[in-house]
Amino acid sequence: MDILKLIGRNSLLFENDIQKHDKELREIVGKSSFLVIGGAGSIGTAVTKEIFKRDPQKLHVVDISENNMVETVRDIRSSFGYIDGDFRTFALDCGSLEFDAMFEKEGPYDYILNLSALKHVRSEKDEFTLMRLVNVNIFNTEKTLQQAIDSKAKKYFCVSTDKAANPVNMMGASKRIMEMYLMRKSKEITISTARFANVAFSDGSLLYGFNQRIQKSQPISAPNDIKRYFVTPQESGELCLMSTIFGENRDIFFPKLSEKLHLITFAEIAIRYLDQLGYKAYECASEDEARNSVEKLKAKGMYPCFFFNSDTTGEKDFEEFFTENETLEMERFENLGIIKNNPIYEEDLLEKFTSEIAKMKNSKKWEKAQIVDLFNELIPNFNHKETGKFLDNKM
Repeated sequence: MDILKLIGRNSLLFENDIQKHDKELREIVGKSSFLVIGGAGSIGTAVTKEIFKRDPQKLHVVDISENNMVETVRDIRSSFGYIDGDFRTFALDCGSLEFDAMFEKEGPYDYILNLSALKHVRSEKDEFTLMRLVNVNIFNTEKTLQQAIDSKAKKYFCVSTDKAANPVNMMGASKRIMEMYLMRKSKEITISTARFANVAFSDGSLLYGFNQRIQKSQPISAPNDIKRYFVTPQESGELCLMSTIFGENRDIFFPKLSEKLHLITFAEIAIRYLDQLGYKAYECASEDEARNSVEKLKAKGMYPCFFFNSDTTGEKDFEEFFTENETLEMERFENLGIIKNNPIYEEDLLEKFTSEIAKMKNSKKWEKAQIVDLFNELIPNFNHKETGKFLDNKM
C-alpha cells in the first residue's frame, strides 16, 4: 500500500530537514539514553524506530499492550537488526507501581518521551472512559514528568495533538490541559512537545479500519464531509524526534502547511485505497445495502462503501495547529514550524482541577457534566460540541 499516494503526496514532508540535521541527530542520539513511554503504539513505534536506527546508548520502551510490544520488536528486528546499545522493552502501565520500580532500577535517562494517550473522540461517550482519558492524558503525564525532574533528565517530550488548538472535544481539550501542566513544570525541566495531523493508518484510526474491513470482507464506511491533514507514521516519528532533540524549553513543533500537506476527505482516501487494491468504489445508499452486497460486488471488481455526513459529538469542522494568540517561529526549519511559549498557566485552577478530579475518583461517583464543567473553567473558550451521537453508533 502506497500511503503517500493515498494522502495525495509523492515525497516525505520532513525529508530535507532530516537530511540537513541527520549528522547532529546521530551524534546526540549516539551518546544518549532514552525511555519511550507508549512506545508500541503507531506513533510510539515510529519514534522508537527513529531513535533505534541512530544507535542510542540505551533505549528502553514501555507500553501497556504486550501484543503491540511484540510486534514493535519484530518490526525493528526485521527493519534494522541490532545495535550495540541496551535495547529492551517492558509491558507496563506507566501509572503503575511496577513502572516506578523499573524506572528506579533501570534509569536514569537523558530523554524521556511520553507517547501514551487515549486519542479517540469516542472516549468521551461515557463518564468512566472519560475519566480514564483524563488519567492517561493529563495525570500520567504529570506523574512521569515529575519522575523526569527527580531523576534529572535532560528533556521531557510529550506528544500533543492539533485538536488541542481551539478544542471542540474532550480528547483535544485534555491535551490542551496537559500542555498547561507541562508549562507549570517547565520551570524545573526542559520540555517540548508536538502537534500534528492524523497519522495515516495508525492503530484504531478510520484508515486502519479500512484494512480490517477488507480482511474481514466487510463494507467500508467513511464521512464525506470531514477533511483532515495526514502524515505518514515515519513522519510522525521524525517530527517527535526533531522536537525532542532540537526543541527549546516549551516549544511545540508542528508541520508547516504547504502544497505538500493538504486537506483530504476520508471518502477520497477510501476511493484511492480501494483503487490500489484493484477495486472500484461502489457508493451504497445505506449501511444495510453495503453490508448485504459485499460478495456480489467483489465478484464484479467493485467494493461497497457507505459515505455519510458526520453528526457525531466532538468532530471538528477544520484542523489547525496553532491559534492566532500563539507566537510562531517559522524560519528555523523548512517544513517544521514552532510555537514559542511562555510559562502561562493559572496555578489555582490547576490545583482545583487536580483536587476535584481526586474527589470524584475517591467517591467512585461522577457525571460527565462535572468533568466538562472543570474543563470549561480551565479553557474558557472551550466550544464543546455535544450532539448526543457517537461513533460507536455507526458502522
